[in-house]
Amino acid sequence: MLGGIVGTVCGICAPRGKCKGLVYGLSFCMIGAGIISLIAGALAFFLHQPYAVYYPLSLFGFICTTVFGSIMPVIHRRYQEADRRRLEAEEFRRS
Repeated sequence: MLGGIVGTVCGICAPRGKCKGLVYGLSFCMIGAGIISLIAGALAFFLHQPYAVYYPLSLFGFICTTVFGSIMPVIHRRYQEADRRRLEAEEFRRS
C-alpha cells in the first residue's frame, strides 16, 4: 500500500513540478528500505532461518529496490520537463 501511495504522489506531483523534495525523499526512502530488507533477507537465509522469514524480506526488498530504482530516472525527467515548461512560459510572458 505504501508503494501505491508513493507512486500516486510521484505521478501527480512530478509532471506538475511540485513537491520535489517530498517525491525524491519518499523514493529514496523506499529504495533504502528495499536495500535494508534485501540485506536482512540474505542474512536470514545464510543464518538458516525458515522460508517464512527470509522470503518475504527478500521479496519486499527486491520489489522496492527494482521498482523505485527504475522509476527514478523517469521522475527526474518529468521534473526537468516541468522546469523547462515553466521557463518557456516565463519567457513567453516576457516577450
